[in-house]
Amino acid sequence: MEKETRLLELSNFLKSKRAKLHPQMVGLPAGTRRRTPGLRREEVAQIAGVSTTWYTWLEQGRDIKVSGSVLDAVANALRLNKDEKQYLYALASGERAVGNASAINEAEKSLMTPSLNRILQELRHCPTIISDKYCRIVGWNKAAAMVFIDFDKIPEEDRNIIFLLFSRKEFKSLAVNWEHFVKGYLSIFRSYYGQYVADEWYKQFIEKMEQQFPEFKKLWDEEEVSSAPDVLIEFRHAKAGKMLFNLTSLQVQGASDLRCSVYTPVMNTDTELKLKNLLSKSDE
Repeated sequence: MEKETRLLELSNFLKSKRAKLHPQMVGLPAGTRRRTPGLRREEVAQIAGVSTTWYTWLEQGRDIKVSGSVLDAVANALRLNKDEKQYLYALASGERAVGNASAINEAEKSLMTPSLNRILQELRHCPTIISDKYCRIVGWNKAAAMVFIDFDKIPEEDRNIIFLLFSRKEFKSLAVNWEHFVKGYLSIFRSYYGQYVADEWYKQFIEKMEQQFPEFKKLWDEEEVSSAPDVLIEFRHAKAGKMLFNLTSLQVQGASDLRCSVYTPVMNTDTELKLKNLLSKSDE
């Protein structure tokens, strides 16, 4: 089942990336009218220097042998970025796919270390969230609770950033460009999915999200991948008004697969002052 899931995702990923390319983008003539968007399979094969039959089998998700050099050629033909290439390699080789680890054991529940808690405290004026490979929120500071939502009031089983982005109206009303905001987290989530595609938890979670939220399926099918997007986010906070943050997502060193998402107030704006006022009023 793990191999079938991995190869199916490989097929979907290649089709999606091929559909986003046009002949002019890769130096090919536009030619006659196309029935479907994007390049044809034979065009990708031509650019990559492989046979059309081999590329077709790869895109169909067949269990065939692939070498690193050939995957490099396919990745270059599809104009993949660094994170997308890593995702392609993980799906094609299965080398980093981890077996079923769906159960939340006690070790995973205590991933927060004293040093991480200290970091959260020190980043007093930067809303910061610590999440795991499932995008479960395992730590946050007071600034994050003030800007986003009081995570203490969210049941632990629902404390997943992907689920909250689609299910809670607070997040939908907060981000001025909600779709852009969500895409950043979905791209991180997909980078994890490529590494742990064998984990049954992902399959169950994705199916649940697709059933509950049509918007999730639409954005998930875009196959965006990024291990650490660095973006500018504009919020419209119910109490503070307009706030601008730079989101920096950092992988925590070690074997725990934790991620630290830091929202830094944009310089030369009144965002930090507004945040300080929110924190001050909450202490009264």
